[in-house]
Amino acid sequence: MTTQPVDALFDSAIERYKAGESVETLIPVFKEICARSNKSSAAWTCLAWLYLLNDKPNSAVKAAQKAVKINAQDPQARINLAIALLDTGKAGVRPHIDVASQIMMAVSELREEVQQNLEDGLTRKPDWDSLKRVQAWLFG
Repeated sequence: MTTQPVDALFDSAIERYKAGESVETLIPVFKEICARSNKSSAAWTCLAWLYLLNDKPNSAVKAAQKAVKINAQDPQARINLAIALLDTGKAGVRPHIDVASQIMMAVSELREEVQQNLEDGLTRKPDWDSLKRVQAWLFG
């Protein structure tokens, strides 16, 4: 466990992700961030995304559910949950897609951010069928 302030640790971890560091090395970092800042929707959203990239959809469901519970208006958290539900074959995908879509229609910056995140996901995991389905639902 690091003594680095949690905000600095989060920012550093995001930069490491953007620089292409492996998902396997970043998962423990984001787990620590979530443990130290349990009410951070952004941290839980990132952890869910990393689990999805690492083919751990059951862990992703749990992390994404926490993110949505903390901030129900975060479209990326809902999208991560929808993808995780698809990857695990569980029901309940549509309500999360609908809410994310409504939020993105209202806030164009969020729409652009989500679009970039989905494109990033396909760059890192090109054969990700559930992400492709969600992308088609959201962006046509």
